[in-house]
Amino acid sequence: MKIINSAIYAVAILGALTVQAQADGYPAVPLLSTSKTVMDEEIAYPANGPAKINAMLVTILPGEKTVAHQHGVPLFVYVLEGEVTVDYGEHGKKVFTQGQTFMEAMAIEHVGTNVTSSPVKLLAVYLSAEGAKDVIPRQ
Repeated sequence: MKIINSAIYAVAILGALTVQAQADGYPAVPLLSTSKTVMDEEIAYPANGPAKINAMLVTILPGEKTVAHQHGVPLFVYVLEGEVTVDYGEHGKKVFTQGQTFMEAMAIEHVGTNVTSSPVKLLAVYLSAEGAKDVIPRQ
């Protein structure tokens, strides 16, 4: 019962904080809050140099796929349009659709594929650093 009450209390506080943020003129809509990637890896920030953010719009046309790759930095992804299927090899496949957000796998190689008849548009935000590799293609 104590755990349930604590969970209810935490949800109430989070709800109040969201209302408070909106009441203070900052109309934020939470998209994602996590400390792990989609493959349950702990998020680890690069320490190569000064912090740097790289934001990109990624478009995958119908039938296209990315190269097999990993990420040297945490990557936040927001699916703006369409549907992407990501193959994590022995870890399975995941399908992400419009409006979904996730922290992409870092050390697990993966390939994103558009198996639909419409383009996929992703907002990719790399939490990077000078000298860090955002994308590491398979050699």
